[in-house]
Amino acid sequence: MRTTISAIALSMALAAPVHADEVKLGLLNGFTGPIESVAGNMARASELAIEEINASGLFLGGRKITSVRADSTCIDAAVATAAAERLVHSDKVDVIIGDGCSGSSAAVLQNVAMPNGILMISPAATSPALSTIPDDGLFFRTSPSDARQGEVLATVMIDRGLKEVAITYTNTDYGKGLSDSIKSAFEAKGGKVTLVVPHEDGKGDYSAEVGSLASAGGEALVIAGFLDQGGKGMLQGSLDVGAFDLFVLPDGMIGDSLAEAIGPALDGSFGTTPGSDSDGAVTFAEVLKTVDLVPGPYMAEWYDAVALAAFAMQAAGSTEGALVKEKVFDVANAPGEKIMPGELAKGLKILAEGGKIDYVGASAVELIEPGESAGTFREIEIRGGVTETVSFR
Repeated sequence: MRTTISAIALSMALAAPVHADEVKLGLLNGFTGPIESVAGNMARASELAIEEINASGLFLGGRKITSVRADSTCIDAAVATAAAERLVHSDKVDVIIGDGCSGSSAAVLQNVAMPNGILMISPAATSPALSTIPDDGLFFRTSPSDARQGEVLATVMIDRGLKEVAITYTNTDYGKGLSDSIKSAFEAKGGKVTLVVPHEDGKGDYSAEVGSLASAGGEALVIAGFLDQGGKGMLQGSLDVGAFDLFVLPDGMIGDSLAEAIGPALDGSFGTTPGSDSDGAVTFAEVLKTVDLVPGPYMAEWYDAVALAAFAMQAAGSTEGALVKEKVFDVANAPGEKIMPGELAKGLKILAEGGKIDYVGASAVELIEPGESAGTFREIEIRGGVTETVSFR
């Protein structure tokens, strides 16, 4: 997977004069749909990395990166595929950053990225199934698999004294994979899952699903869903009939809009989302302050995905997917000089001079096979309508 191009070819590419042509990145995410309240800030984090790279003047002999946003809706594979086709064939993007959801990412990978040899780095698709899907070495994730999140969330539940929980999940690749992981891990730690019920997004009434879960009982309801769609509906429906008053919220349910919509009834509920207390995370928060933003779900991973794509292209001296894919691990992991957020110019310079970097980034990037983040998680709790960090795991 890591075949290198010749030193002569690389040195010629890095010594090339300034080019007028652009390098294009497609930012594919659910700008409408179940994560729309957080998708805009994810893309903005990516664009901050692009602005930083362009300001350096050091990328591929002076070339500039431009971005094109495309709406996948997150959960409609056909729409996501069509959006990706437009990115590749009409907008002529060199790399796809996205998608933000798992099922649509798999569809885009198989139907668009692989046939066209396009590198794809997803900052937020977390289904364990993506670890084994054929990808021609073109697919990477700056987010960890939900196999890992299930283990972490199960530990948090046990640590908080929960012995019995019910689970509902959005009937998607993401929801099913995460639900299976949570159930398996919780039961392995001695917990009991009373019932698992899928729910469809976009429904107006979830009383049947809530009724089944209420009958099975449990100390809390785990909702592996989306904060702007069915997950929110299941939560509100449970509160309306008094079925549950404590909720366990994985990453797809984390966002300020949920606490604002539900109000004080959500206080005390808790969950997990990828996050780090690393030096890079602290620095990234300072970078966001310069544009009046605060860290939110997957913003670090979106920034890091762009940085990795740019560094891999710089190391390859090319935008060709077949060459760039061989460099992603090289720039993401040791050996090499550690690069933090705000230091993208430094990383580009080192690579242009033939050196090595270890990109740590905003999310403490460390890639493991087959090309995904090892990952750390932030444990959160809703207190006074605010999502507060409790610890990192």
